[in-house]
Amino acid sequence: MPEIVLATLNAKYIHSSFGLRYLMANLGALRERACMMEFQINQAPLEIVEAVLAQEPRIVGFGIYIWNVVETTEVLGMLRRLRPGIRIVLGGPEVSYEWDGQPIVALADHVITGEADLKFAEVCGVLLGEDEAAKAALPKVMAAGLPTLEKVALPYDLYTKEDLAHRILYVEASRGCPFTCEFCLSSLDVPVRAFGLEAFLQAMQGLLDRGALTFKFVDRTFNLHLPTSMAILRFFLDRWRDGMFLHFEMVPDRLPEQLRGIIREFPVGAVQFEVGIQTFDEATSKNISRRQNLTRLEDNLHFLREQTGIHVHADLIVGLPGEDVASFGRGFDRLVKMGPQEIQVGILKRLRGTPIVRHDAEYEMKYSPVPPYEMLENRDIPFVEMQRMRRFARYWDMVANSGNFTAVLELLWQQNESPFVAFMSFAESLYKKLKRTHQIALPVLAQSLFDYLTQECGVPIELAASTMMQDWNRVPGREGLRLSGAKTCEREGTKKSTAGSRQARHVGVG
Repeated sequence: MPEIVLATLNAKYIHSSFGLRYLMANLGALRERACMMEFQINQAPLEIVEAVLAQEPRIVGFGIYIWNVVETTEVLGMLRRLRPGIRIVLGGPEVSYEWDGQPIVALADHVITGEADLKFAEVCGVLLGEDEAAKAALPKVMAAGLPTLEKVALPYDLYTKEDLAHRILYVEASRGCPFTCEFCLSSLDVPVRAFGLEAFLQAMQGLLDRGALTFKFVDRTFNLHLPTSMAILRFFLDRWRDGMFLHFEMVPDRLPEQLRGIIREFPVGAVQFEVGIQTFDEATSKNISRRQNLTRLEDNLHFLREQTGIHVHADLIVGLPGEDVASFGRGFDRLVKMGPQEIQVGILKRLRGTPIVRHDAEYEMKYSPVPPYEMLENRDIPFVEMQRMRRFARYWDMVANSGNFTAVLELLWQQNESPFVAFMSFAESLYKKLKRTHQIALPVLAQSLFDYLTQECGVPIELAASTMMQDWNRVPGREGLRLSGAKTCEREGTKKSTAGSRQARHVGVG
């Protein structure tokens, strides 16, 4: 039986815990005495407790994040009651800052703040040792500090065959961020530190040799160091095979010609760039200490859409101090015109430790007290308006980001010169009709779009129906769609298919 259980609750099965794998890889001689256990937040807490206790561990280490702290607190409460002798060690972003007074911290024996790759092994060595004085001397909360990356063992051999086949593989060539955006935990992680490029690429080759196809880079600024980003992109391009997919987070205003040249070579839809724009309002950018060149940013996004096959996922945030709905709408319209395939509209979150709290008094920032700590209202966006924006964000993800209604959206844009106003009008109509933002089946959404265009916008029935069917038929394997009110537009269902990711739908292939 393992003496150390490394555990976490993932948001979904498809996610794999990068943090657990780093901890396991760096246990050294203790690695043979440990095991990893990954659960999902929708699992019954009692079943998680039963599975952990079946290992009869002496130490249980849990990774705590914004998405699992509530569920993990319940699990730890039962573990503590059932087996008070087990040493519980916590780590992760949610307990690394403002930990005092957190219910989950009260249930732990020890909390490691910061990057615990090496510190966790050190703590386990003491807890499993014979030196009782050393055990007693361990503080409840201890800072790990920033480990020297040359000493951190890479975790990629811990991805299993099942992981490679069914889960997202997270990888990183660097840690840290040079920017100081006040809403982001990465702003506290300075400076940027890089793993050795040769060792990293060797590890990537190992994953490729084992059949890995999907690589999600978690580097905050992948294109910050041009020689490294060029080398990594060239590495994958030289080894490209059908089915591969790469995801990178990019600095949106940094895309020099050398990088543009290699980006052009990748197949359509095979690479995704996540570009964090967050706001186009210059005064708001100053409020949150965000630096970006909007002219270069706009030029780079036009380049990506017009000259490459890159799938662009751009981020905007609602609720930043100093920005109202009208200002956000102007930025949204500006971004829509740049043509990214996806625009992630996020509600501002008050993450523990971030300096965004300095604006609380002046801008009357009010956040939910429970994870994910989203903005409820502020001075410029009252609660009722924030609720409208939440619905806007949710429906936008279902309609636009999904890639299911690209042609229909073009009809919608014709209803108002402002895409923001046009989509907000649809969102208001949809909520009035359905009274919900979740559990909306795709045919119901399609019918609602059709009804809105024909009944409220005056779009001819034949045009709306043919456009809807154009979108519907782009994805093979869909069941037939019959639009109420359109006599001739119906398609028989075909054999179901697993093809058709969000990225593929945006380029019209299944």
